[in-house]
Amino acid sequence: MDRRAFGLGAVATLGLSACASASPRFLTYDGPEVTSLVINKGARKMYLLHNETILKEYKVDLGFAPNGTKTKRGDGRTPEGSYLIDRRNPNSRYHLSLGISYPNSNDIAQAKAAGVDPGGDIFIHGQPKKRAELKRAKKTPDWTAGCIAVKNEEIEEIYAMVNKGTLITLRP
Repeated sequence: MDRRAFGLGAVATLGLSACASASPRFLTYDGPEVTSLVINKGARKMYLLHNETILKEYKVDLGFAPNGTKTKRGDGRTPEGSYLIDRRNPNSRYHLSLGISYPNSNDIAQAKAAGVDPGGDIFIHGQPKKRAELKRAKKTPDWTAGCIAVKNEEIEEIYAMVNKGTLITLRP
């Protein structure tokens, strides 16, 4: 996906800064509202958008079996479809994290019809805090259980920029 796909050429200037009264990992953001996120799984890219303007672009790691959409717990796939950012976790095992509203009612119905558990707890997050998990994450590009992972500095920006209720679309 390039910027022309959204009919725009310029990226907005962002206002990210460390909040003086909070932990250094909590940034503040005073730029344009992030109205949606788009994940292009094939390109391993995440885009933060204000309407049709790309504000930021990040390289991402996905689930350990990234091809196809998540259908059941433990399949290692990252979901595909449209969801919402439904929670914020400042105490994540993966630095910081933003929850994705997977599974939705459609995912639940499909899993029920297949007689499987759809899984859940899908997040955008940083790197693992545990040394063994961090070593594994550095060895392979797609290492999560179905989440979207970025660098710790990047999740700090994303956490500051993205509000609960923001639309996220995950594409193949």
